[in-house]
Amino acid sequence: MKAFGLAVSLALMTGAAQAEETLALYNWGDYINPEILTKFTEETGVKVTLDTYSSNEEMLAKIQAGATGYDIVFPSVHMNDIMLKLGLLEKTDINLAPDFKNIDPANLRSKEDPTSSYCSPYAWGTVGVFYNEKLTGPLTSWADFFAVPEKTGGKITLLDDMREVLAIGLIANGKSVNTADPADIKLATEYVLAHKASVSAFSYDSMAMMTSGDIAAAHFFVGGNVFFTQTPEIKYMIPSEGATMYQENICVLASAPNKANAKTFMEFYLRPEIAALNVAQQYNGTANVPARELIPAEIKNNPNITVGPETIARLQIFEDIGAALKLYDRAWNTIRTAQ
Repeated sequence: MKAFGLAVSLALMTGAAQAEETLALYNWGDYINPEILTKFTEETGVKVTLDTYSSNEEMLAKIQAGATGYDIVFPSVHMNDIMLKLGLLEKTDINLAPDFKNIDPANLRSKEDPTSSYCSPYAWGTVGVFYNEKLTGPLTSWADFFAVPEKTGGKITLLDDMREVLAIGLIANGKSVNTADPADIKLATEYVLAHKASVSAFSYDSMAMMTSGDIAAAHFFVGGNVFFTQTPEIKYMIPSEGATMYQENICVLASAPNKANAKTFMEFYLRPEIAALNVAQQYNGTANVPARELIPAEIKNNPNITVGPETIARLQIFEDIGAALKLYDRAWNTIRTAQ
């Protein structure tokens, strides 16, 4: 009986150990190539689960509300900084991993984690305008975009995103997208309100509407290019007045139940061939310098996706604006409720 009991105990222990070999990702919708997760499981035996969110705020609210079980999140840089201040992230020392040498120092954008001892750069891109050139003709600016309904009768949409929408008004007025000046935010609000009648919807579903022909142009993330590889009439442009760029980082939660597996995944993603897989499916940029040589030519050679220094100079990235966020909240409420 003792031998039998010992065998049962060992079996239970083995089962428990196997059960622990999991990794739970909480990422933006459709923001990771499934092939990456398959390869990781094949190499490590770690089973990966994936839940998704549609905004930084949604993700933060869920974590702060006590959601447990998630190991890795992918916050934008400014949310990375907010979460660090709140004590929600685990120090990983990922910057000491041998393959961290592949990361472009220009992508170490976190103010609270400038050396990447907590999080590692994941992906970056721009937020511009998609348009059906057959319906709109060439567009080169925010002014062109907002003029589409009046000039062509076509519909346009903006993202349902407070900071992205207010950023358009700030950029159009030559202001920083991170301003805390009430006068600047008032200017931006007035700019958006002046064009609101031209906007059919504030939505994250605009790529489906572009595909169906329901709208002629849309404010959206560069990754939307993946939907139009076979529809050359759908173009993407970064407006001449300027636009925003985004960067998400890979971060391990302080509450993560599988911290070792999470660190292993972060190291796995530092490999150039893995980062390049994401670019091939996401149509955005990578912080992994060697990976840039492995991405498909149609991405590498597209100046609106792989942007050059002149375009970079016209882009702004969001930062944690602290208490000034209340000013943006009020402005956004004014925009969304205005008739």
